[in-house]
Amino acid sequence: PTAEDDPDVEVRSEDIKMDTFRASGPGGQNVQKVASAVRLTHIPSGIVVTCQNERSQHQNREYAIRILKARLLARQAEERAKQVASLRGERKAAEWGSQIRSYVLHPYKSVKDHRTNLQSTNPEAVLAGDIDQFIEAYLMSKVGQ
Repeated sequence: PTAEDDPDVEVRSEDIKMDTFRASGPGGQNVQKVASAVRLTHIPSGIVVTCQNERSQHQNREYAIRILKARLLARQAEERAKQVASLRGERKAAEWGSQIRSYVLHPYKSVKDHRTNLQSTNPEAVLAGDIDQFIEAYLMSKVGQ
């Protein structure tokens, strides 16, 4: 995620610990002598970002701050998703064998509630909306648990 224009992600300078060090890799004398690499640690979250891609410390710091904001945004999105999932509760999969009721209209007539094992021989009434007996049986089974 990009945190360029997101107002929700705010990184205060007091919350960041910045370390500078010499970068490694190709680049000659500048890389070996000048401390151009940057390591930012976001103290409240513990996220650490290291950047040594650019030639100057200032550019590396700006780039590292953008990466840090993006990681904070991703963490916020993850926490929001966990919160929404906990509010939704357990979701039952809609797959074969997980149905609540079975309706048999031919050769005999029957409606069976698989949660309570209640059976009715009048599927026309149930299909017309008369499901009070099934609701009561389900609520009674939940009270008994």
